[in-house]
Amino acid sequence: MSDTTGAEAIAAILRDAGVRFAFGVAGGKLAPLMRALMRAGIRYVGLRHEASGAMAAAAIAQAGGGVAVALGEMGPGALNLAAGAGGASANRLPAVLITTNQHSRACYPGRGMFMDLDTRALFAPLVRFGAVVSDPARIPELFRRALAAARGPSPGPVHLDIAQDVLSAPAPPPHPAAPPAPPRMRPDPAAVEEAARLLLAAARPLIVAGGGAAASGAEDELRRLADRIGAAVLPTQMGIGLWPTEDSRFLGQGGIIGGEAAVTALREADVVLAVGCRVSSWLWDERGPLLRPPARLVRLDTDPAALADPPAGLPLLADARAGLRDLLEALGDRRGAADPAWCAGLVERRRRHLDRLRQEASRPEGAMHPAALSFALAEALPPGALATYDGGHTSFWSNDLLPVTSPRTRLHEPGMCQLGFGLPAAIALKLLHPDRPVVNVTGDGAFGFTLAELDTARREGLPVVTIVHNNAAWGVIAHGQMRAFGESFGTDLSGADYAAIARGFGCHGEVVERPEEVGPALARAFASGLPAVLDCRVRFVPHPAMSAFAAMNRYGAAGGG
Repeated sequence: MSDTTGAEAIAAILRDAGVRFAFGVAGGKLAPLMRALMRAGIRYVGLRHEASGAMAAAAIAQAGGGVAVALGEMGPGALNLAAGAGGASANRLPAVLITTNQHSRACYPGRGMFMDLDTRALFAPLVRFGAVVSDPARIPELFRRALAAARGPSPGPVHLDIAQDVLSAPAPPPHPAAPPAPPRMRPDPAAVEEAARLLLAAARPLIVAGGGAAASGAEDELRRLADRIGAAVLPTQMGIGLWPTEDSRFLGQGGIIGGEAAVTALREADVVLAVGCRVSSWLWDERGPLLRPPARLVRLDTDPAALADPPAGLPLLADARAGLRDLLEALGDRRGAADPAWCAGLVERRRRHLDRLRQEASRPEGAMHPAALSFALAEALPPGALATYDGGHTSFWSNDLLPVTSPRTRLHEPGMCQLGFGLPAAIALKLLHPDRPVVNVTGDGAFGFTLAELDTARREGLPVVTIVHNNAAWGVIAHGQMRAFGESFGTDLSGADYAAIARGFGCHGEVVERPEEVGPALARAFASGLPAVLDCRVRFVPHPAMSAFAAMNRYGAAGGG
């Protein structure tokens, strides 16, 4: 009989797989696993809500920190965990989600006990792999299958539901061997040659670079290829930082919210190379996907399903870095035939866009303009600072105006667009980079979902700074209601003092009312050594890309498919 318990076997497998962090809320059935994880050297972070754990685990993966674990106690804990798992699923981020259930004699099917839940069915639409662990002997097999699925060609979260008695029962001792790294998929050589021919002949080449390129570490190859063929570059929301914002080929972030230059590039390009990205609604207009004929579309991705919608004119089924290296080799010493005036014109259009925003933001009209806050924050952020972008409308201003020089340093949640993501993700960034400044830029509505994690940040010694765009409302919703009905309802959030709330959690908090106060307040927040909140009072101003974003939402309703 083995002396290893099920919980100890699970912890050893996760440790050998490179897992460094686990997030959750303490629960009685989870206690053996929590203890085993900590004894295995995996840092356990106790949160105030399980949904935050799923968001933090996804952020660990997005920031390049590997796979993390998020835990949920049986019943309500599992429901809360599922509520936070949508971002990991929609953004193809690996995470291991573990829940407990009733005793193995009382679940699947349940016997009507308290907190009974078919947890496997709950998570099934969200995960790449799911299993019920009712026999300790199957722990090594099921966890290794789960880890392989999480890191597979179409990565994402996986779920294991464990009967409570399995955690304390004897289990086979795991073999102490780290799983091999998955091989980098290489594209078909003939397709690479055809892609090189198209890119070399393009007069208006555009590269759209997404989260797959960031996860693959392909930024150097992207830059070399863009220079070789004279391409303009547009990172997606998951690819923020793949191209420096101050570079001469940068057009904006994230498709339609990147502004006129980004949308024009998508509409006018004659050849588009899309690397590691899905053609999501961030790349649509009122007619559907912006990557459409007459442009020739070359798509490079590890997921065959991603290449099917819209269908790629030339699909390259491959890892981003491996595929780009093969493309560079196929180009040899040849350079593209791109018209430099096209890219230069797009960059100039973006410069004029920023100049208009600066002029508008400088007008003294009551509370701060959100662009004024973003410009001030851009100047005040220390070198090497990391940031999360939370809130629907607030994230538009962050994308547009906060500088970035490298990938995995600005985290956004574009797939599920789940509000409240910012603070748990900032906690994850601080765990990975304890010596770097970390800020969470959020709206007041979004902040309300997870502000209790200020307590987590303080207890865990993680001094992240939250900058709240506080316009005292669900701003976009109120704006839309006023346009549609001439009145707003259910959107008022006035009266909350987020700086005082922060101080109530034992954190640093200040109210900021003018742009010139942002830099000094941010310096004081970092100097406090505590988690901090800067409650920045702004007025609601529609972002220039809101009309394009609204038009995208009309696709389908008008018969677009």
